[in-house]
Amino acid sequence: MVKSPIRETKPFNAAPPTDSRERVSEFLKGLQDEICQGLEHLDGQKTFQEESWTREDGGGGRSRVLKAGKVFEQGGVNFSEVWGKDLPPSILVQRPEAAGHGFYATGTSMVLHPQNPYIPTVHLNYRYFEAGPVWWFGGGIDLTPYYPFTEDVVHFHQILKDACDRHHPQYYNTFKPWCDEYFYLKHRQETRGVGGIFFDYQDGSPAKLYRGPDAQGSAATHSEAIGDQPPRTWEEIFAFVQDCGRSFLPAYVPIAERRQDQEWGDRQRDFQLYRRGRYVEFNLIYDRGTIFGLQTNGRTESILMSLPPLVRWEYCYAPQPNTPEAQLYETFLKPQNWLGAPRSAEQICINLYKSVAIYKRVGNVN
Repeated sequence: MVKSPIRETKPFNAAPPTDSRERVSEFLKGLQDEICQGLEHLDGQKTFQEESWTREDGGGGRSRVLKAGKVFEQGGVNFSEVWGKDLPPSILVQRPEAAGHGFYATGTSMVLHPQNPYIPTVHLNYRYFEAGPVWWFGGGIDLTPYYPFTEDVVHFHQILKDACDRHHPQYYNTFKPWCDEYFYLKHRQETRGVGGIFFDYQDGSPAKLYRGPDAQGSAATHSEAIGDQPPRTWEEIFAFVQDCGRSFLPAYVPIAERRQDQEWGDRQRDFQLYRRGRYVEFNLIYDRGTIFGLQTNGRTESILMSLPPLVRWEYCYAPQPNTPEAQLYETFLKPQNWLGAPRSAEQICINLYKSVAIYKRVGNVN
């Protein structure tokens, strides 16, 4: 795991290092490699097929897809790196000071749709953007179970919190509710799943951590309560993003391993396909990565790789009372504190050692 460098007492330097693009690109391609290795080891049957592509206006990427595996019905892990002169409208709305500058954007994204309805779908995206004087990191990870287990949700959030806490004591407390806010389907008035972490526009400037649109939400409320944060360097935020990326395998693989042999039938499959519809709705209506990719003439097949291979809709569906399906709506789709009371430093260290062991085992890392 990567720890943020110790901050020295010196004036804050807002500019990224001269090799920022090369370093972030190298890390994100490496993250794609590590995640694919770990998931192939978990699936045990199929491997990712890669297709490289180029963008006419500048840049390109590597799309990797695994289909019809033992564990995964379909999964995709993409790396993209694009640049150009014309900024998309979605960027200018958020950062008007970037107008008139060429841009550079790179990211690694992943969506997994398992075969077994008891294994959750999971999404990950970490990205970096530059345009003249403007730069920032963004991204996150969220879990979308169909038949959730509390121990799985707690494990997932604990690994993410541990990664956050290694870099800033308020990251998780801000980025967790920001995730609940972001992955919310307004037209359905429900969250997509049980959340995780999400952040955007993190440029190290001395300001509040939350930089989203909902000034009245819980993420904004917490961010307001802790006030403006001291300046953070490019190196510190990059170290945090690296740690988050490498926390994926320890956060997700143990859940998939626990649930992959659980028996399921037509009822569970029908509900899984129905709930996948929420995934499609979110990605086509709200997802910033999808919008940015389409607005910058990205490769459509890679952009829409996140959509599930099979899905169904049902008019006015409502789960039967006192069923596992009803429990998803009544308990797990309600944003809440999954971790309860703070843990001791000893327990944090134990979890870190476990995470490193899992990461080495499934990621084949020395």
